[in-house]
Amino acid sequence: MCSEEIPLFPDPTEYLEEGEGQFVEEKTVAQDPLAQRVLELVGQPGYQPVKPKVIARKLQLEKDDLPRLRRIIKLLARQGLLAYGRGHLVRPARQGTRQARRIVGVFRKTEAGFGFVRPRGEYAQALGGDVYIAAAHTADAVTGDVVLVELREGGARGGAGFRGQIVRVLERQRQQFVGTYFEAGPWGYVEVDGGLFPTPIFVGDPGAKGAKPDDKVVIELIRYPTPYAEGEGVIVEVLGERGKPGLDTLMIMREFGLPERFPEEVLEVAREQAQKFREEVPPDRLDLTGLLAVTIDPPDARDFDDAVSLERLEDGRWRLGVHIADVAYFVPAKSALDREAFERATSVYLPDRVIPMLPETISNGVASLQPGKIRFTKTVFMEFTPEGVPTHREFHRSVIRSAKRLTYEEVDEFLAAPSKFVGVWAPEICRMLLEMHQLMRILRARRRRRGALELILPEVKLVLGDDGQVTGAKIVEHTESHQIIEEFMLAANEAVAEFLQEKGLQFLRRVHKDPLLRKLRDLTDFVTGLGIETESLESRFAIQRLLEAVAGRPEQHAVHYAVLRSLQRAIYSPRPEGHYALATETYCHFTAPIRRYPDLTIHRLLDALLDNRKPATDFDRLVLLGEHCSRREERAEMAERELVKLKLLGYLQNHIGLEMEGVVTGVERYGIFVQGVDLPAEGLVHISTLDDDFYRFDRKTHSLVGYREGNAYRLGDRVRVKVARVDLDRRQLDFRIVGHRGGRSEGRPLRQFRRRHLR
Repeated sequence: MCSEEIPLFPDPTEYLEEGEGQFVEEKTVAQDPLAQRVLELVGQPGYQPVKPKVIARKLQLEKDDLPRLRRIIKLLARQGLLAYGRGHLVRPARQGTRQARRIVGVFRKTEAGFGFVRPRGEYAQALGGDVYIAAAHTADAVTGDVVLVELREGGARGGAGFRGQIVRVLERQRQQFVGTYFEAGPWGYVEVDGGLFPTPIFVGDPGAKGAKPDDKVVIELIRYPTPYAEGEGVIVEVLGERGKPGLDTLMIMREFGLPERFPEEVLEVAREQAQKFREEVPPDRLDLTGLLAVTIDPPDARDFDDAVSLERLEDGRWRLGVHIADVAYFVPAKSALDREAFERATSVYLPDRVIPMLPETISNGVASLQPGKIRFTKTVFMEFTPEGVPTHREFHRSVIRSAKRLTYEEVDEFLAAPSKFVGVWAPEICRMLLEMHQLMRILRARRRRRGALELILPEVKLVLGDDGQVTGAKIVEHTESHQIIEEFMLAANEAVAEFLQEKGLQFLRRVHKDPLLRKLRDLTDFVTGLGIETESLESRFAIQRLLEAVAGRPEQHAVHYAVLRSLQRAIYSPRPEGHYALATETYCHFTAPIRRYPDLTIHRLLDALLDNRKPATDFDRLVLLGEHCSRREERAEMAERELVKLKLLGYLQNHIGLEMEGVVTGVERYGIFVQGVDLPAEGLVHISTLDDDFYRFDRKTHSLVGYREGNAYRLGDRVRVKVARVDLDRRQLDFRIVGHRGGRSEGRPLRQFRRRHLR
């Protein structure tokens, strides 16, 4: 490789909003390699407190690294992992000091005013549970904020976990909020939606921005409310009267800060890139236009970023081709288009619209692998033995022409009755699909043998009318056709990650950390409480055997849901921490660059390697980039979930008294949460409305148990409920029990879970 280092992705500190990088750094500094070296040095027996300059010499750092070292030491001291002595000497944090008892985590506030902090990083394993924050000690933190917490005296483990006090907010989840405007005397106020704040927010003079009472407005907070002082804000936008078509979507977009339009300079770059594209085969690309390749997507898909091909070689080996839209060709690094793609980081899929990461001229146009069109791709060819053992892989910049656009439904119909498609589809397409189905089953079986977990949690999709209102819902099953594409994409992602690792490169991985032992022990207790005999679930193979044991049984969905709750969330990070659910040590996202920025960075790395260039990768920048992309992904999922909830509440407020079949999805001391089977609305059945018995909460079995024999509500129970109350502003739904079968839900989803947050 040539020695010149080529920057492949931006320095996130250049793209992030002012201050955002600082918050990211504060949260992640303890996991920084240099920080770990400092902690190891300071923690050694016999260490004597010294100044940062001496630490730099002991670590054999260059002179230019000293400012970064000072910053890291300061942040470690702020988090209580180090301390300063006299003369600014660096020493270990003493156990029992105020600083040594500080942790960082994400705050979640209850309507009653108190809350919990879920520790992050190394703190999660050390504490093994959430930290309880009394209402008086929540400061001005809001649900979702990243906070610094001081553990308080007397905070021994118990039913509520540790106790703490919020010292300060490190990162605000958001600055703007949506609510209802009203006036009281000479002043204007806003009641923020969702019950986030116990009191209205003062916004000053009435009629600001032309707002009228009962209008939905967007406010920006000047001062966050605390238990001792009211909040203050300013109206920045009037959204309009309640009930206006499309208002619910607009509210959620503003609430989560989702972008609405692309800036003109971004569109201009996209147009230039689209106009220079020619449907021809350049000399520096592998010509695969004669190769039989197809796309398989949902029927309403608009962009096609992956195509697949499969050949059976003479010796019985498989040659699988995964061809991914070459988005990197159309998005110049550090251009306005790249900056906007970085800022968005992911496409957002709302029930009534898609907010794309890239302008449609690229995402739905020149980059999309449309049938019959010449398109630029990155190709991964993988060869497998007849038993599915990988033996060879190769990577190319290529050109393909997709032979046919297939939908999941069409492929499932074909696999169920291939003879019906004779004369309808070309014989070579039919033969290839049958072979794809065969290879998928082989690869899937191998993945399961190595310990990969397969959770069956079907997805529920809303059906909307022309006005954007709910008319019904349908279940999106994870069928054989879905599994074909999933297995092939998993294989390609893993092949790319292994290749980059072999080259010794730092890259943005898809990391799924091992579950916390406390969570796995709780899972074991829960399953045992259901009457299912199981070994300790601290082994992935034990979990796998459990999932196989409950397959087809009434308890299946309750167990799958409980397993999901015990797992951590997958994130983006350069740290080689493996992927627990997939049972692989090395994994990254490569197959969806049209809608995910991390994939685009992987494509740029491949470009550099294919050009025999040395890619410039920086671990610290990758940490920041991974944090940013993970947060954007989580924001997208939260926005989608909240809009689904809002649309369902809008429908149900006109159907008070409606009865439906439901499944118990959560059990707390104060009641049970139930989700509808055919309409995925989730509501609370308060314990005070269960008037057939007196119920007590059993934490071990996640159940409310009555004194009369047989009276119990447990996770996964099938119940019949009716809609009792809907509060759109507080986003609350109350159910009443109409009937209780006690048996578990069979073949229906418990929640609208996304498989993608594990993958």
